[in-house]
Amino acid sequence: MGTHDRPATGVDLGYARVSTTKQHLERQLAALAQAGIGDDRIYVDKKSGATVERPGLADLLAYARPGDTVIVHTLDRLGRNMREVLNLVHDLGEKDIGVRSLADPLPINTADEGMGHIAFLLLALFAEMERTFTAERAAHARSVAEAAGRRIGRPVAHPTDKIEYARLLKQQGTSLGQISAKTGIPKTSLHRYLAEAGSAVMPTGEAQQ
Repeated sequence: MGTHDRPATGVDLGYARVSTTKQHLERQLAALAQAGIGDDRIYVDKKSGATVERPGLADLLAYARPGDTVIVHTLDRLGRNMREVLNLVHDLGEKDIGVRSLADPLPINTADEGMGHIAFLLLALFAEMERTFTAERAAHARSVAEAAGRRIGRPVAHPTDKIEYARLLKQQGTSLGQISAKTGIPKTSLHRYLAEAGSAVMPTGEAQQ
C-alpha cells in the first residue's frame, strides 16, 4: 500500500489508522476501496495511539501534491485530538491539498464550497468552543478551591528561617496552633517539617536552659 508512480494530475489518497485493539482496520479499508481508491494509494498506520510516530501518514504527506485529496473513513483518523486534526487539515489546505471524510455525521470535504466545507467550519467552531469551555471549567474549579481555602498546584515552599523558628517553638512546648499562628505555616505543613526534624529536636527542658 502507498507505493506507486505519480500521475500528472491530482489524485485521491486514502489513509487509515487504528490506535487501539478494539478498532477495525478492515472497515476503513473497505470504505476507501468503495470510494474508488486502489490499494497502491492507501496509507496505513497500525501502531498504538500512545506513540507519536505515524510513518504511514508521514509517507502520505511527503507524497501529496497540490490538487490531491486525502480521504479518510472519519476525520478523527488524522490525529489523536481535534486540535491536531484541525491543524493538519489547515496545513494541507495551505498547500492546496483537500481533505474528505466518508462516514462522519456531516461528511467533510474541504474542497467543496458547499455543505462539505461548511461542515468542516462547524467542526472547527465546535472544537474552539470545547477548548474555551475546558479553560472556563478549569478556571472555575480553581476559584472554587481557592475560595474554600484549598490551593491548586504544587505546595508552596516556606522560608527556612520560619521552619527553624517553628521547630524552636515546638521545643519550647508551644502548641501546634500557636506555632501556625506565629509562623503563618499551615498545620499540615508543620507536621511534615517537625517530623523531618526527627531526633534533631532537643527536649523541651534543654531548649529552655
